[in-house]
Amino acid sequence: MPARVAVVSTDIPARLDRLPWGRFHVLVVVALGVTWILDGLEVTLAGSISGALKDSPSLHFSDADIGFAASVYLAGAVAGALFFGWLTDRLGRKTLFFVTLGVYLAATAATALSWSLPSYCLFRALTGAGIGGEYSAINSAIQELTPARFRGRVDLAVNGTFWAGAALGAGASILLLDPTRFAIDVGWRLCFAVGATLGLVILVLRSFIPESPRWLTIHGRDDEAREIVEAIEDRFRAEGHALPPPQEPPLRIAARRS
Repeated sequence: MPARVAVVSTDIPARLDRLPWGRFHVLVVVALGVTWILDGLEVTLAGSISGALKDSPSLHFSDADIGFAASVYLAGAVAGALFFGWLTDRLGRKTLFFVTLGVYLAATAATALSWSLPSYCLFRALTGAGIGGEYSAINSAIQELTPARFRGRVDLAVNGTFWAGAALGAGASILLLDPTRFAIDVGWRLCFAVGATLGLVILVLRSFIPESPRWLTIHGRDDEAREIVEAIEDRFRAEGHALPPPQEPPLRIAARRS
């Protein structure tokens, strides 16, 4: 190991892994795992409103326009996953799961105000980028805040909520695309407002999620990581949990930028 590389001896991973399942983990899963619900919602809404977009007095999309917009959303998701995934290693999990949700929220709200094919495609690309970035930042954060023995089940459960979002999108489209309730050019815009509203609620929940102690330790900020872990442990003790000592010895980690 080169002399210039700082090496940290830490018990942070062992302390996190020996925690029982508690309310803190439920908050993490709900506040961060909603990403898959949002994606299911977006994909379902995009398919449901295709007829309304073609009949819209302001847009008049063709079938080719609908297909192109769907492809743009997917391209944005891939680009967002790559770019924000690169950033989350360098700037931190918490910073990025606020940034990616903010991008999604703003882009979805802007989609509801689209006035032409280029504007609609631009906002759909940005929405996809936010969702793709969420996948990168959120997977990292959930796995790093969840004890190792629960990770597989948590990942399966969280990824499966995509279909809850699909059901929500289908239900919203049935209500909002009904011409007896809303004009054609209003209903599809309200559909996108559903995603933006859900994003606002989750933005509040995420304010209670700390930075990943594992990420902080890897980046040489072990003191900050220790403070967060101690606060998490205090929450468990306040709930009546008796915490056993860590089962694994301290790790020696070379601090690095990514």
